[in-house]
Amino acid sequence: MSSRKGTAFSAARIAARVAALGKEVTREYAGRRLDIVITLDRGFVFAADLMRQIDATVVCHFVREEVRDVEQSGHARREVFFGSGPELKGRDVLLVDAVLESGVTQDFLLRRLGESKPRSIRLAVLLDKPAKRRVALEPDYFGFRTASNDMWVGYGLAAANGTGRNLRQLSPGTNGMHRKSGRGRKK
Repeated sequence: MSSRKGTAFSAARIAARVAALGKEVTREYAGRRLDIVITLDRGFVFAADLMRQIDATVVCHFVREEVRDVEQSGHARREVFFGSGPELKGRDVLLVDAVLESGVTQDFLLRRLGESKPRSIRLAVLLDKPAKRRVALEPDYFGFRTASNDMWVGYGLAAANGTGRNLRQLSPGTNGMHRKSGRGRKK
């Protein structure tokens, strides 16, 4: 599914798309156990809804990224670190994240998870933003593809100030997060 730049996704549209993704994943794994690796903090809402749509035995693992700016030989660079990964040898693995932008973090994590020799490893994301890709990586499953370079808020994704994760819809920028004015309300 594609979106015009800046289009919001309603709770109903998200639910329908996640249900369709769940059916795709169910068909793909045909009753086999599926180890789902969920990236915190962004992927938890999408992962919870997606897992409930998958008709298979599911085992959850959670990873949290830590981004550090390091200096090496006088050059500053950014590195991504993850804690120890789960044991996935011979398992079918689905990495779930909310947004695929540059792909650098997901590519790194997929390679890291692949070191434990899983049977298969795939990537599912809610939002795919291919215009920002910096590595050759495409999701195996995606909810929506968007050309928007905006930060998205809602459905587990927070605004810059940390708010908005609890919104049921998904909107670019801060749409849908306006404070209600006190005018016209009784005290």
